[in-house]
Amino acid sequence: MKNNFGIRLLSARKMAGMSLQKLSDALGNIVTKQSLNKYEQGVMKPDSNLLVKLSSILKVPVDYFYAEPTVSVELTNPDYRKHSSRISATEKAAIEEKSKNLLERYLELENLLNLDEPPQYFHHDKEILTADDAEEAANQLRDEWELGYYPIPDVIAMLEDKGYKVLEIDASMSFDGLSAEVDGLKVIVLNGNSFKGNNTRKRFTALHELAHHSLNIPDQMDHKEAEKLCHVFSSAVLYPEEMARKELHSERFHFFENELILLKERWGISVSAIFYRASRLGIITDYVLKKLNIGYRSRGYHKDEPGTYLSQEKPVRFLRLVYFALGKELISINEAAYYTGKSVWEFRKSMHQLV
Repeated sequence: MKNNFGIRLLSARKMAGMSLQKLSDALGNIVTKQSLNKYEQGVMKPDSNLLVKLSSILKVPVDYFYAEPTVSVELTNPDYRKHSSRISATEKAAIEEKSKNLLERYLELENLLNLDEPPQYFHHDKEILTADDAEEAANQLRDEWELGYYPIPDVIAMLEDKGYKVLEIDASMSFDGLSAEVDGLKVIVLNGNSFKGNNTRKRFTALHELAHHSLNIPDQMDHKEAEKLCHVFSSAVLYPEEMARKELHSERFHFFENELILLKERWGISVSAIFYRASRLGIITDYVLKKLNIGYRSRGYHKDEPGTYLSQEKPVRFLRLVYFALGKELISINEAAYYTGKSVWEFRKSMHQLV
């Protein structure tokens, strides 16, 4: 007999980043870690009072423990935006469990709606060895996706439209994002806590993860070098070379903050990334780049950069599918609440039916 409750309890505990002992302590030691282990093994079941406490501490609805997903996924080769050695094993387990849990609901909903929307993934076959190679790949993407030389209004919306599964989870600040595959599907996971309204960094991170999915970077390449090439790709997609050369010019003596903010707000690329883009294209020298970075940090802009790019940059396709299925009466309000990870009361409160 399948131990569904135990599997779900283990999943919730992993997502919360808690050991058996830590969970026992959070419960005020009214139940031992040995008993919790028996719950996960399916040997014992908690009473209703303990179930409510588990729900509160692990931050999942009570219904979560009894839901039986029809889709099971495993993330293949998760590649982290920040070097994975900075993320503890417990944090990794929480990140990957949250990603799997959300993706299972996502794919289950797609199956229910019987959607047939083939992805339009980008892939650059040529091996990426230099910054020029990464630049060439960015130009190919802009050509294939018919982006022209215009700013990209919303990177995450674009990726979702092309079939990438973009997920947003809550995680510690040591994590920005990752790329992974699930049965051939390309997945990008972003940390909703990392960006704090900084849409330019969020756009850049999403494209960085796209680079890991799309570029043919040799396995033996040094990690830092590979990351730099992904940075070049991301910047070149956001701010194409022809427009950067046209707007920044090489024959000039000064850069003014107001001009850089205007460029940031037009292209959705950070001021810092504009510096490195200009350096990469030979518009400024290494000396000028160094002076710009010194001025940038002395003003504290590495912590809070001026200027705002007004785009949503938030995955919305999954939530749209929830309301679509609800509107077609394929799922109940209780089931919709389960898909969104909310309690029924929370979901009802957020609903505003028009017709």
